[in-house]
Amino acid sequence: MNNELHKPIIGISCGDINGIGIELIIKSFANNEIYSLCTPVVFANSKCINFYRKGLADININYNITKDLNRLNPKQLNIYNCWEEEVQINPGIQNEIGGKYALLSLVAATQALKENKIDALVTAPIHKKNIQSAEFKHSGHTPYFKEVFEVKDVVMLMVAENIRVGLVTEHLPIAEIANAITKDAIISKLNIINNSLQKDFGIDKPRIAVLGLNPHAGDESLIGKEEETIIRPAILEAKKNMMVFGPYSSDAFFARVQHEKFDAVLAMYHDQGLIPFKSLAIGEGVNYTAGLPVVRTSPDHGTAFDIAGKGIANHASFLVSIFEAIDIVRSRKGYADARSNPLRKMSSRIMANAIDE
Repeated sequence: MNNELHKPIIGISCGDINGIGIELIIKSFANNEIYSLCTPVVFANSKCINFYRKGLADININYNITKDLNRLNPKQLNIYNCWEEEVQINPGIQNEIGGKYALLSLVAATQALKENKIDALVTAPIHKKNIQSAEFKHSGHTPYFKEVFEVKDVVMLMVAENIRVGLVTEHLPIAEIANAITKDAIISKLNIINNSLQKDFGIDKPRIAVLGLNPHAGDESLIGKEEETIIRPAILEAKKNMMVFGPYSSDAFFARVQHEKFDAVLAMYHDQGLIPFKSLAIGEGVNYTAGLPVVRTSPDHGTAFDIAGKGIANHASFLVSIFEAIDIVRSRKGYADARSNPLRKMSSRIMANAIDE
């Protein structure tokens, strides 16, 4: 098999140009081995790449500027210029410029994904406030892609080597969470996770754990009734089609390392799932949007304005996001056991080198 012909084309949106996104991109593709895994194309502007490259003196990277996604260099970082005008870059500053060009990049990359010009999209971090506009009225990437690809539901699925956590509710104020927890919502999320584990991760018979909403999973309705009136009935309904268990008390569940017995965990709300995930993923977590007809991943962190432009951003999570996108594309295309193939082993070596640096 000619690997050059079968390498997936991985699109990358640049995120907020005042954040750490472009630095992560440069660091991730500085290792030439990664071009054996994929053909990358960044939706940004070459001048922005040059701006951050100058601050990374020890990194040597070559790139190819293109306006034609059908003519990419498979052995270099490809830059698809989404704008031509001069842009004032201010690392660490949250302003309208950062949001404007993050959106231009995201829209161009998403269009390429819709047109099958790229096989997957890795999104660098955006700032949820300064990106707001007539074109973007969402609380993050996940609802944006749900709307663009016109799907009924999606799951923010956090993925790492040792844990996967999905969310029923995402970026929602705590005061609104209980009302958003419904039987239908839980069943919908469970169906998406179960299908994704089979199709995207190659797990034939997934085991999924469901967490409770209240402390101690309600203590038999002494501390809230949602477990008995909503969550448990949803689990019983879902059991007809998949292996699902719970509800579990979230504190005891993670403290006893029970997540290792399951292929995924469904949490009720953002912090309930993300706090243990980020603690256990050790900086190598990936945000995957399950339920889309396309593949989209992202690192599990934000714009990090406090360290932007200083050359010290850790690109481990971004690298894993690239590898995860490659694996899922291959899994969807029917490759046998994508996680044990030679490309996966090479990605692990690149990861080790990045951590050593």
